[in-house]
Amino acid sequence: MNPMEVYLEKCRELIGLVAAQQAAVQKAAGWFARTILAGRMVHLFGAGHSRILIEEMWPRYGSFPGFNPIVELSLSFHNLVVGANGQRQAMFLENASGLAERILRNFSISRKDSALVASSSGTNRVPIEMAEGFKKRGLKVVAVISKRHSEASRSHDPRGKKLQDFADLVLDTGAPPGDAMVSIPGLETPVAPGSTVGGCLLINSIKAEVAARLVKAGKPPKVLSGAAAVGVKKSAALFEAAYDEHARRLAKLYENLGRS
Repeated sequence: MNPMEVYLEKCRELIGLVAAQQAAVQKAAGWFARTILAGRMVHLFGAGHSRILIEEMWPRYGSFPGFNPIVELSLSFHNLVVGANGQRQAMFLENASGLAERILRNFSISRKDSALVASSSGTNRVPIEMAEGFKKRGLKVVAVISKRHSEASRSHDPRGKKLQDFADLVLDTGAPPGDAMVSIPGLETPVAPGSTVGGCLLINSIKAEVAARLVKAGKPPKVLSGAAAVGVKKSAALFEAAYDEHARRLAKLYENLGRS
């Protein structure tokens, strides 16, 4: 097989691995739907390239309010690569202990909320401490990791803890150790990562299951939909309604800040 065929075959394997986690996806969707039906938010966090999974959940076409995407630019602003705001700094900050609590200090979190934290290795301190902070506040926490990559990696947490140690449910993207899936003859290291593929399969499976539960409960979500699918007028109305609902839900995360 040529490199493209190898990569696509590996991706088919990821689809099978995600399909085998259907029971876990259903459980996560149940927790998230309960949070949204309670008028609260599912908190999402990912640093580095894991921010892709967070923004895949919300806001984008085919998604709906009820999710709070927490994306810190200092941890995930990649396009400059070097120099000011470069990748070296982002990778350094991802292991700055205490940063997670400073992030969480911005929100008035309820036990009715739930959370999803994504980290391919599950070994960096900020995602670990984010999950730990959510757990301390009484939330159900879903971790999205690559199990094989995590098992092959050393934790940066001095206690030796990993993200999955603070999760009620662990979902596996299926990516191999090191993430890259294609070996090229004459090239020492593999290329073409798989964690984003597996992660997006999980995220959108959860999203679809949550939507089905909201509809069943008589609370169909306001889905961001393109004009090509629903027409210009309907698309614009859905966008406004979805963003307004997001704002109202988000306001609840601020109204009791600083009150003991």
